Amino acid sequence: VQLVESGGGLVQSGESLRLSCAASGFTFSSQVMTWYRQAPGKERELVAQISSAGTPTYYADSVKGRFTISRDNAKNTVYLQMNSLKPEDTAVYSCKVWIIRRDYWGQGTQVTVSS
Repeated sequence: VQLVESGGGLVQSGESLRLSCAASGFTFSSQVMTWYRQAPGKERELVAQISSAGTPTYYADSVKGRFTISRDNAKNTVYLQMNSLKPEDTAVYSCKVWIIRRDYWGQGTQVTVSS
């Protein structure tokens, strides 16, 4: 199982970013995918989750209405569109999949939002 995130960077408050998580080594279309984030000195936070078919989805209250999770099962990729970014969105963003009693994580991608 391999998960590779990309798309992070440094942006200003109010701008947008789209993160990607490319998956391999498992049947992507059968698995729920989840985005998490962790800011320095804070606990890891579940940001968004998407079912294997694309709906339903779940969002943390802190990102609801600003972030959109989606997936392309043909490309084995899950996305996180982040709009109206705020400084408090600054964190390392990672994708995760749970398969046969364990979690698999990507290496993460840094998102930094300046005010």
